[in-house]
Amino acid sequence: MLYLYSAVFILPMKFDIITIFPDIFDSYFSESLLVKANEKGLIDLKVHNLRDWSGSPHKTVDGAPYGGGGGMVLKVEPIYRAVEEIREEGKRSKVILFSPRGKKFNQKKAGEYASLDQLIMICGRYEGIDERVKSLVADEVVSLGNFVLMGGEIPAMAVVESVSRLLKGVLGNENFLEERIREGGIVEYPQYTRPEEFKGKKVPSVLLSGNHGKIEKWREKKKKIIG
Repeated sequence: MLYLYSAVFILPMKFDIITIFPDIFDSYFSESLLVKANEKGLIDLKVHNLRDWSGSPHKTVDGAPYGGGGGMVLKVEPIYRAVEEIREEGKRSKVILFSPRGKKFNQKKAGEYASLDQLIMICGRYEGIDERVKSLVADEVVSLGNFVLMGGEIPAMAVVESVSRLLKGVLGNENFLEERIREGGIVEYPQYTRPEEFKGKKVPSVLLSGNHGKIEKWREKKKKIIG
């Protein structure tokens, strides 16, 4: 789909997620700004079932680990076939694999991904993924932090949301994001709304003053750059 923005046709950024549990994403991606961005053609969000590339009558995509051990390991072949079919030629694309051993995802990385045409995400499950996926398929191995999850689905949701909010038109208010992007990161400062006082905690008086110069100085002092 093409989206008309300021009289210029813009191709939507494509997010392709490969998982063995595609239904996990149904609720999350059918709410809020993500579904609106998808409907407007600002993003093209697709969730793919890895079992469609199993090559097996029983849709098997995992096997017992060589050398023994508990659990099952996702095979390299179906992941390779899936990415080969999904990846679009001639596009600025990147394939990322989620793993606790990967590079930490941050705001700077979100900005890098936002400049792409296509981002393909591989979600692991079970005991892990065949190590050859890292060298033969993935361009990057990414981690949300120093903790272990049951799979890569939650990291994929986080990446989609973090990257999408940097794309033109997704937040609706163009000035909102521009005014809060500074120094290569996102500016965050304390925010308040009504009531002016709650359980003895008051809104800082400077925010009630109406003096925009003082408010900007206060925010500058309190700001934190998330990069």
